[in-house]
Amino acid sequence: MLSVLFVCVHNAGRSQMAAALFNHLCSQRGLPFRADSAGTHPAERVNPAAVEALRELGIDLSAERPRQLTQSLADSAGRIVTMGCGVDATACPARFLVSEDWGLDDPAGQPIETVRRIRDEILDRVERLIRELEAERG
Repeated sequence: MLSVLFVCVHNAGRSQMAAALFNHLCSQRGLPFRADSAGTHPAERVNPAAVEALRELGIDLSAERPRQLTQSLADSAGRIVTMGCGVDATACPARFLVSEDWGLDDPAGQPIETVRRIRDEILDRVERLIRELEAERG
């Protein structure tokens, strides 16, 4: 099973939403892909606006907790996607991971309307990633 690791600094918004959307869509489609998420400096909790934005799509993030990026997690991933490093460039995971970076805005402290826009951008990128992974699989 191919594993994708979504990484950001706090693992409280973008990477949590990306992993949840990825897993939800792959499960719906019966695809053998799985995602996880982590952060270089994890927050204490998932951003409540991210939880609400995904709840609107029927996906529950309320039980998720930010977690520390470890070498083991990185090593176990077939693909690593970082979410954007505007929040803290010194803690940017893309600095030390071979990855692709989606350059997304940080939802921390943003109103729900902004978080919805970020969520929708993540959903679009996750859809493209799934199509790409399916094509690679043959």
